[in-house]
Amino acid sequence: MSNPQTDETNQYLTFSLDKEIFALDITQVREVLEVASVTRIPRTPPFMRGVINLRGHAVPVVDMRCKFGMPSMDDTVDTCIVITEVDLGGESAVLGALVDSVREVFEMMPESIEPAPRMGTSIRTDFIRGMGKQNDQFVIILDINRIFSSEELAVLATAEDLDSQTEATAEAI
Repeated sequence: MSNPQTDETNQYLTFSLDKEIFALDITQVREVLEVASVTRIPRTPPFMRGVINLRGHAVPVVDMRCKFGMPSMDDTVDTCIVITEVDLGGESAVLGALVDSVREVFEMMPESIEPAPRMGTSIRTDFIRGMGKQNDQFVIILDINRIFSSEELAVLATAEDLDSQTEATAEAI
């Protein structure tokens, strides 16, 4: 007896940075937030915007424009923080990704995703899971687990711990 084959589709959350469209696998996205008050943490990399308070937990926020070497831009009404789950040495860590705007969730068949090109994008190709198309526009599908090195994720985790310690100290005073 043979099993009928089912076409597997993947859902992606699309967002924009500058004039480019990017996507993240929806299974790694927890939620999308309006830009909130971000607390800057001293001695962190330039791409680290700071931390936000998300239901009592400090969540590091990364400016994706800065991380990808794009020119900085002031926040607008469309600027959002995409809360994602990132693999941090076998453990799941929560991270906020600051983006210009969130577009939509769409489905794409795995066979319609092409490998990352060697040239033509402003970001390193090892960050890219593949390239897709949506309404005649190319979509750069990111691998969120490869965007940050283990050292950078350790800095983000340390920043989260520092902020938690600062909050605890402030409450004790």
